[in-house]
Amino acid sequence: MTKEEFTKISQSIPHQPGCYKYYSKEQELLYVGKAKDLRKRVSSYFNKNLDSFKTRKLVSLIYALDFTVTDSEHDAFLLENSLIKHYQPRFNIVLKDDKSYPFIVIKKEPFPRVFFTRRVIKDGSEYLGPFTGLMRVRELLELVKQNIPLRTCSLNLTPANIKKGKFKVCLEYHLGNCKGPCQGFQTEEDYKVNLQQVRYVLKGNIGDVIKHLKTEMHAYAANLEFEKAQIVKKKIESLDSYQSKSTVVNPRLENVDVACILADEHYFYVNFMMVSNGSVVHSNTVQIEKQTDEEEESDVLSLALDNLMEKYQSLAKEVIVPVPVDVADTGIKVTIPKAGDKKQLLDLSIKNAEIFMQEMRKKSTLLLGEKSKANNMQVLEELQEALYLSEIPTHIECFDNSNFQGAYPVAAMVCFKNGLPANKEYRHYHIKTVQGINDFASMSEVVYRRYKRLMDEAQPLPQLVIIDGGKGQLSAAMDSIEKLGLTGRMTLVGLAKREESLFFAGDSEPIQLSFDSPAHLLVRRIRDEVHRFGITFHRQIRSKGTIKNELEDIPGIGDKTATELLQAFRSVKNIKTLTERELTKVIGASKARVVWGYFNPNT
Repeated sequence: MTKEEFTKISQSIPHQPGCYKYYSKEQELLYVGKAKDLRKRVSSYFNKNLDSFKTRKLVSLIYALDFTVTDSEHDAFLLENSLIKHYQPRFNIVLKDDKSYPFIVIKKEPFPRVFFTRRVIKDGSEYLGPFTGLMRVRELLELVKQNIPLRTCSLNLTPANIKKGKFKVCLEYHLGNCKGPCQGFQTEEDYKVNLQQVRYVLKGNIGDVIKHLKTEMHAYAANLEFEKAQIVKKKIESLDSYQSKSTVVNPRLENVDVACILADEHYFYVNFMMVSNGSVVHSNTVQIEKQTDEEEESDVLSLALDNLMEKYQSLAKEVIVPVPVDVADTGIKVTIPKAGDKKQLLDLSIKNAEIFMQEMRKKSTLLLGEKSKANNMQVLEELQEALYLSEIPTHIECFDNSNFQGAYPVAAMVCFKNGLPANKEYRHYHIKTVQGINDFASMSEVVYRRYKRLMDEAQPLPQLVIIDGGKGQLSAAMDSIEKLGLTGRMTLVGLAKREESLFFAGDSEPIQLSFDSPAHLLVRRIRDEVHRFGITFHRQIRSKGTIKNELEDIPGIGDKTATELLQAFRSVKNIKTLTERELTKVIGASKARVVWGYFNPNT
């Protein structure tokens, strides 16, 4: 639908609250939105410049629109929420979560068992959760086991079976973890009281459990059953300890839900916490991809909060949020705190959202996920165009050689495939055929060795090879490529260390990529990686002692003097042939006498 086509029908849209729906030519529902003023809201899609690609794409697909007028904006929110859940339009924010979260189930059976599960079955059982961490579930179940006696067996404890005496108590009964309902030692009414204590613990109402146990303890003490009273007292201490560990604010605070929202260029991050008696019972952060640039944070938080409260079966009558929101239940109080315990809870929620957002950004920086792969291909296509390559450089290798204290040359090679580091393809090289320091000959050697091996093993060759160094190193590498008969089968470029520009062999002018372009950033990343890999190699050599400087064994000669000699004369072998006068010119008379005497003990 064009702007001109929309203008023809815009007068039929009322200035009233309601929901609007966009359809494609194939009658696919593309998007559902709500508005205080339907005409103004819908017109904004067609009458202003749209910065977001996704919004422009949506508008380009709109073929028809429909709207529903409601009595209030709140009713519009409820209708929008219902339509999104039912149809899940592809341009709407939809909370998708395929994780299998853990639950604690109270099984529908005589003398119900309480255990962990990931499957929610509609069998009439009571499911408490979901919980965001398995450790949290195990901690709660252990707390229940230590303080509330319940059966753990899977026996069919029907009244008829118990009456017939089919079962005998097990070790759990003798340990005090079960009251023996299998033999009729515990009634169903008494067992239901224990189950209610379990519900209190799992929902964070530990104070009610402690009250019940204190009543039980006093009853034992009144009957002079002091051993049983002592056991109950230990349970109270255990629950007190757990409650103090999990309390974050005033424990007298009633049950509330807390939610906040953060946003970056591509995503919203919503944290949701359920708080009971000052303790955080659940906490979860979800990442929601932005579909258009029309979504307001308050609208997204409203939708996410409604879904999360339903998912976690929240019974809270108050929600703490940073911005005004709509909630499906008009009986729920919405609070935007400025100070106090509730502000402390909101700050905790924001902190959790910030940590989650930073973690997701790190993953994005490390180029994880399918979306990053698509972005990488765009970067590689840009590099192909900048270097005039015949094909996309999905396989790139980069070489760098370096010296250790002016001697002992080594080299490193890193490999990137599809824009990502292929760590298993990285290689270190000890220079074997070059005497002393000769960067050109060293580069020629390692390039020859690398591609001779790939040819012998019939391995695929890279489309692009980057030589970190000047024109001399690039020319030396080209000599090896010609010797192997690989000219034309791959592209070699040099990378100038200072200007960070790329150049081909024989070219007088280098290619300067735009400083902030993705292709330039990729080349810099490859260069930094080969430097890091080479430095790591040097450190390993030092720690393993594979390079042993003989000059360091001379009494009175330190590391600084040894380095000066190696930089001047390239190798210990050369130093051994020098006269005392030649040594004096570099390190002075006294040290020269010591070095010369060490290598000439019989003179």
